[in-house]
Amino acid sequence: MGKLKIDMLGTSFTIQANEDNQYLEKLLGYYKRITDDVKNIDSIKSSLQVAILSGIMICDELYKEKQNKIALENGVFVSQNPEDSKNSDEIQRITLEMIQKIDKVL
Repeated sequence: MGKLKIDMLGTSFTIQANEDNQYLEKLLGYYKRITDDVKNIDSIKSSLQVAILSGIMICDELYKEKQNKIALENGVFVSQNPEDSKNSDEIQRITLEMIQKIDKVL
């Protein structure tokens, strides 16, 4: 069981969790990097806004990763890059053409 002292966004407290200290420090470091990025957005003014938007960004990451995992389990390739989608469509088109040609020969 680990302990983590959190001192950020104008507040300070300690938590206890069923993870080791090193893991908890890594999580806090990751969260701090996200909040630092959010703080650079001009329209975000308060610590509460920073915390909420940071949480939403992390939820977005988690949701996309879960969707990718589900897609991979179902044998579907999912990419966040729009170019990959175009390439994937082209690959699918070419593959279908090849299958049709093979069917004609057989």
